[in-house]
Amino acid sequence: MTNAVTNKSIFSSKLFSINYVTYPINHSVMEHIDLVEKGRYYKLNFILRQPKVGGVFKCAKSIINVANRIYLFRPDLYPHSVSKIESGKRVLLSFALHV
Repeated sequence: MTNAVTNKSIFSSKLFSINYVTYPINHSVMEHIDLVEKGRYYKLNFILRQPKVGGVFKCAKSIINVANRIYLFRPDLYPHSVSKIESGKRVLLSFALHV
């Protein structure tokens, strides 16, 4: 059995949220688009811990990508995914804005 993703909400409102997310070994995120009913959806992710092997974030189009550790992107417009984590874990601090 694989360990589950841990998503700890630090702050949450209708417009803005902050989450501390841990992805365990063997986890991956299939390519997808985050659906929103209306408005624009932005995510700013800070990768606090990279896995030793795997766990690579891919996005069709990022607004900002700093050293593959800080990403600003539109998850409502562009497909994104994370490859399988083969060794270690992936930890990120995620800020989401829905306007």
